[in-house]
Amino acid sequence: MAVSYPFSAIVGQEDMKQALLIAAVDHTVGGVLVFGDRGTGKSTIVRALAALLPPMQVVHQCKYNCDPSNRMSHCVDACQAGKSARRSRRVPVPVVDLPLGATEDRVVGTLDLESALTTGRKSFEPGLLARAHRGFLYIDEVNLLEDHLVDTLLDAAASGENVVEREGLSVRHPARFVLIGSGNPEEGELRPQLLDRFGLFVEVKTTVDLQERIEIVRRRDEYERDPAGFARRWRRKEGQLRKRIVAARLQLDEVVVPEGVLEQATRLCMALGTDGLRGELTLVRAARALASLELREYVSGSELRRVAPAVLKHRLRRDPLDEAGSGVRVDRAMAEVFAA
Repeated sequence: MAVSYPFSAIVGQEDMKQALLIAAVDHTVGGVLVFGDRGTGKSTIVRALAALLPPMQVVHQCKYNCDPSNRMSHCVDACQAGKSARRSRRVPVPVVDLPLGATEDRVVGTLDLESALTTGRKSFEPGLLARAHRGFLYIDEVNLLEDHLVDTLLDAAASGENVVEREGLSVRHPARFVLIGSGNPEEGELRPQLLDRFGLFVEVKTTVDLQERIEIVRRRDEYERDPAGFARRWRRKEGQLRKRIVAARLQLDEVVVPEGVLEQATRLCMALGTDGLRGELTLVRAARALASLELREYVSGSELRRVAPAVLKHRLRRDPLDEAGSGVRVDRAMAEVFAA
């Protein structure tokens, strides 16, 4: 079994690591979109997060990873129809890759031809959306994803379930996942509808710090020569970070968002002219998850300022009269709101 690179051993890329940890603590924040240079560790960090997360409880023999503690969300196929929901097992949190060339049947699922031919009965073969339920769906080069797959993802993200009508089969199953996308901006932009579904947006660049680059190369070389030994040396820090995630999830609902922080979040979104209220909601949720990660009982303006660029930069409308980049516009709005 391949040994993943430890999350806590990753040098730099603090914004991306923060965004992924926030999404791991509170899935309602939405997905994470990472754009930047090739070779900056985007895929490595995502896979490291998967290995870091604590295992989850699933219903025994369920094909969709249903949560045994939430009967309202159980699938009809296995859990509501049978007795399997009374038993559970622990499995790793799934991180499922969605290849650019995947067919729609592979993504949503299709008729199990082998079962149909051998037993004469129609049965459903789950797709990638089923495998990703309660986990992460990762798309590298997401800006090159075909339009029909984008539409499928948008439908699942909006409803939290996957509906399949195939060859006389009608299947509906839960499909709630954190969408993680990465790509190179030089290869094209995302459709606005898909871009809006990502709660957090992070830009990564190749570091220009000499000592940081040396340490990245040193650690990567150590890992590739002895993956198991390298992982053992970082096991303690991985365990400490895993405990932080578990504790943050447990206390998340207890973290208080004061009225003043809500007002600051709203003023910031109004100053930037973001469409709808998704910006404010994501801003508050991300700040609360960050405060919970740091074991704080209240959200302050500090957490709001730290998450605002990732939450808002990709939600700004283009202003032909303002040549400043989205990052500059967010910084400018924060300076006005937090100075008031």
